[in-house]
Amino acid sequence: MTEKPLLLDMQGDTARITLNRPTAHNSLSIEMSDMLVDAIRTLQRSTAVKFVVIKGAGNTFCAGDDITEMIKWVLDEHGNPTQGANGVMRRVRIYQDMANALEELDKLTICAVDGFAVGGGLEITMASDFVIATERAVWGMPEVDSGITPGWGGTTRMVKYIGKRRTKEINIIGALMPARRAVEWNLWNRVVPDDRLDEEVEALLTVLRAKNQQACRQLKYIINRGAETDLYSAQGYEMLSGALSGALNGAWQVADADQGAGVADFTGKGERWKNRRRLARNFWTD
Repeated sequence: MTEKPLLLDMQGDTARITLNRPTAHNSLSIEMSDMLVDAIRTLQRSTAVKFVVIKGAGNTFCAGDDITEMIKWVLDEHGNPTQGANGVMRRVRIYQDMANALEELDKLTICAVDGFAVGGGLEITMASDFVIATERAVWGMPEVDSGITPGWGGTTRMVKYIGKRRTKEINIIGALMPARRAVEWNLWNRVVPDDRLDEEVEALLTVLRAKNQQACRQLKYIINRGAETDLYSAQGYEMLSGALSGALNGAWQVADADQGAGVADFTGKGERWKNRRRLARNFWTD
């Protein structure tokens, strides 16, 4: 049997996703992309998994969407080319939802990048929390030379990482950049010798495992959400996260809160709940 184009291995607190089309530079076929969507959904449901490592089989991370399959994007379920631009929009929405779900996982995600990380491959790294790359790794958005434009992060997420001017350079020129420039431009975290990629990933996992995992989940959440909003609203996320941390560290009781009694009273239809509803039910309803 032919090996699957995507492998998901869940062992203990760590899940490992392997993009497994090495003969095609791990390009994202429709089948592989659908399997990646399913893998992320599986991880969303898991409470045991705390960390996710994404890598490519062979010496390539991911060469992006499989352009040879893009004609299939416009086919309906019967194989007829009836969908046109709507078919492209439907496929791009699937990819955008996938990247958003990856970015919002309540686990810490690490991309281990070797070789090419271009197009959709680069977009996967931008939706992850940490990126470690080999010295020989290269990255870019060469879609422009095939007459297409990115669909799930190549302009939108990228501009938040490296700014408008450099995002235009990467997308309009389409050059393949060295790994160290991704670090210099705040796109990736670290560049390591070619033979030390797995070692550095495991070292990072060791550090992350030592952390308070609830604090890490909160930090990931408030940083992601805060980056998408104004300072005043972002400070609200920080404040509520601080309160949650205080509660989890033992300071959870507030004198004028119900301490859960309100919910219990609703369930048992107790006097507290009855009195509140009696006072509020018809107040200012005339």
